Amino acid sequence: MELTLQPVRVRTGSEAEQGLLVFVDGTLAAVLVCLSDEYGDEAGLWFLEAGFGSLASPQAETFVDLDAAEAWIARRLAAGLNPRPPP
Repeated sequence: MELTLQPVRVRTGSEAEQGLLVFVDGTLAAVLVCLSDEYGDEAGLWFLEAGFGSLASPQAETFVDLDAAEAWIARRLAAGLNPRPPP
């Protein structure tokens, strides 16, 4: 599994935030956003803005740093977790 992070600006409200597109083996799997000062105590944390497939999460996911985000992504992919039941 090859994990690639590509910097991008993400419009989350009135301002664009520092973000990363997360590709797994060349396929877009998630969008991470670094929370700005507007988020108070959570400023600097990374937030899962969008996750696709096994990275979709029904709850808000935040990470203290990119290492923590990458570890969470690796665990989800290894477990093959998918919150949607099969049809």
